[in-house]
Amino acid sequence: IRNYDSGPPPSTVINQNETFANIIFKPSVVQQAKIAQNGVLGDFIIRYDVNREQSIGDIQVLNGYFVHYFAPKDLPPLPKNVVFVLDSSASMVGTKLRQTKDALFTILHDLRPQDRFSIIGFSNRIKVWKDHLISVTPDSIRDGKVYIHHMSPTGGTDINGALQRAIRLLNKYVAHNDIGDRSVSLIIFLTDGKPTVGETHTLKILNNTREAARGQVCIFTIGIGNDVDFRLLEKLSLENCGLTRRVHEEEDAGSQLIGFYDEIRTPLLSDIRIDYPPSSVVQATKTLFPNYFNGSEIIIAGKLVDRKLDHLHVEVTASNSKKFVILKTDVPVGPQKAGKDVTGSPRPEGDGEGDSNHIERLWSYLTTKELLSSWLQSDDEPEKERLRQQAQDLALSYRFLTPFTSMKLRGPVPRKDGLEEAHGMSAAMGPEPVVQSVRGAGTQPGPFLEKPYQPRIKISKTSVDGDPHFVVDFPLSKLTVCFNIDGQPGDILRLVSDHMDSGVTVNGELIGAPAPPNGHKKQRTYFRTITILVNKPERSYLEITPSRVILDGGDRLVLPCNQSVVVGSRGLEVSVSANANVTVTIQGSIAFVILIHLYKKPAPFQRHHLGFYIANSEGLSSNCHGLLGQFLNQDARLTEDPAGPSQSPTHLLLLQAGEGPEAVLKVKGHQVPVVWKQRKIYNGEEQIDCWFARNNAAKLIDGEYKDYLASHPFDTGMTLGRGTSREL
Repeated sequence: IRNYDSGPPPSTVINQNETFANIIFKPSVVQQAKIAQNGVLGDFIIRYDVNREQSIGDIQVLNGYFVHYFAPKDLPPLPKNVVFVLDSSASMVGTKLRQTKDALFTILHDLRPQDRFSIIGFSNRIKVWKDHLISVTPDSIRDGKVYIHHMSPTGGTDINGALQRAIRLLNKYVAHNDIGDRSVSLIIFLTDGKPTVGETHTLKILNNTREAARGQVCIFTIGIGNDVDFRLLEKLSLENCGLTRRVHEEEDAGSQLIGFYDEIRTPLLSDIRIDYPPSSVVQATKTLFPNYFNGSEIIIAGKLVDRKLDHLHVEVTASNSKKFVILKTDVPVGPQKAGKDVTGSPRPEGDGEGDSNHIERLWSYLTTKELLSSWLQSDDEPEKERLRQQAQDLALSYRFLTPFTSMKLRGPVPRKDGLEEAHGMSAAMGPEPVVQSVRGAGTQPGPFLEKPYQPRIKISKTSVDGDPHFVVDFPLSKLTVCFNIDGQPGDILRLVSDHMDSGVTVNGELIGAPAPPNGHKKQRTYFRTITILVNKPERSYLEITPSRVILDGGDRLVLPCNQSVVVGSRGLEVSVSANANVTVTIQGSIAFVILIHLYKKPAPFQRHHLGFYIANSEGLSSNCHGLLGQFLNQDARLTEDPAGPSQSPTHLLLLQAGEGPEAVLKVKGHQVPVVWKQRKIYNGEEQIDCWFARNNAAKLIDGEYKDYLASHPFDTGMTLGRGTSREL
């Protein structure tokens, strides 16, 4: 969350004294909506510093363990030699490439005059902007932006070729200018896929890269989406003094790239080595660091041979832009006194289970992380097994969760209420649940209580799904009407508006995608977020995406969509069927089913999205409005009824083509021309017969498209029908 100028974001509470700080960040859904239209999605970053009395850093000692914090400041930045390597293969089409380009425009403007840079785009071909590094000038920045702007997605993914070309550019510049010790060479590498062109064998790519970089080039990798070979990117960074980040499918790749770059934008030192006398220190964590970036901190922990040691000799050697730095000093290491919290009370030394030495725990944490990194990098099976066992033993001893350890959640005691166990699996029902406590062990029951999982629920035809296709069922007249709404990405549509009566509002936000080849549309749109506001008897907010459900009704819960669970309280029940659907039941008389559509390998024109189905509308009032809500509790009839299929051979031919004859539908006083269609929908049936209203349902719905646009996800206002309040 970047909010430096106006202070911390809403709901942030900071309490601190000279030795302790406590920060609480717990925004409600309303507060999030005021920050951003879609709420807060990202990292909550706390930037802080401590008073530093010695240039060599701060050393703390407790019960035979020490920790050394080294974070020098007021140093001139090192020049950067940086090559931006951008995946421009066909899978980057659309939003990912656009967001990445926008982020690189911002990053180029941040380069300093002493930096050097170049740009490489790669697919099945390697496209280099310049065959040498360029100095930073207004003209070169402008030319670089033009080059990035004209990148177009096509072809496969030659990861090995792109890395080799970038490393050659950097090695050539450093060799010809003799500035290796006074600059830092970086590659910022971004891709959304696996190697498909050129060298595709992972071990060979790693070996080729390591041999070419020779420890002189640091590679920082960013993997986008679900299809990326993240393990390869992780090893590329670990073996070449870099870092890696993963950007999930729904996240903004551009903002993640800018945030990643912010961490490495200002190198201050290179080739840092920190030494302690072997006779005084054993089992120290890593003491060699290729680079130190402004805003970061080097942390080393270890054991003291002599617990009664008064002074610890420390030597730091490093390079900066001006000279070779050597720092030597004897640091006093007297026993540490117990601190106090912000209330003035003595701070507890542990968790009551013997873990009283926080410095020892920090040493074990750093050591475990280094063992895991070594395990990931190793290709020798006996060595990997030894590292795995060491990491596992240490993690179990200090109760850390790692890939080799597991955490057991103590669930609530099962209730004996005679309810039968539900079974079955389909798009509407889902698999068996994974039972877990959302609050952990030992806590009192809160307002949201887990209930036995009962996935069986009927889904009606009245719905909106796909691109987006609306279906309205009129059961009294046995008519089904369908229509399309061609909105714009980012539009928030009012689906159900009954805020003034039942207190229920449902809105849906659209996401865009390119149209399929040879189609008549320029783009597709899908629902990526469904938001539900329940105002009675008490206010609750629901935000549903294909990956998670956020429920805020006083206490905020985040439920992943890949696990089945049921929570409920105060007349509201939310049931998640893993990777299948979310059912929301309100006061027992209103039920909505949100189907989750996931693609294992989505085509460029496909997006993970949601479908919205009204399963029970009894509790909604006759004043209900919205694109779907206005048709509930209504009836329709045909004023011009064409001959049925049994009477007209022509009708049969038209049905085979997907369309039938035209008619006029009378609904809510509107006279609407409609045409007979067969349409596929996603509620478990292959297709339905419906009367289709053309032209974005212009004559079917009240008002026009703009009347159904909400200003934010929880906007309850409605310019049509009753209820014009925009309060939350």
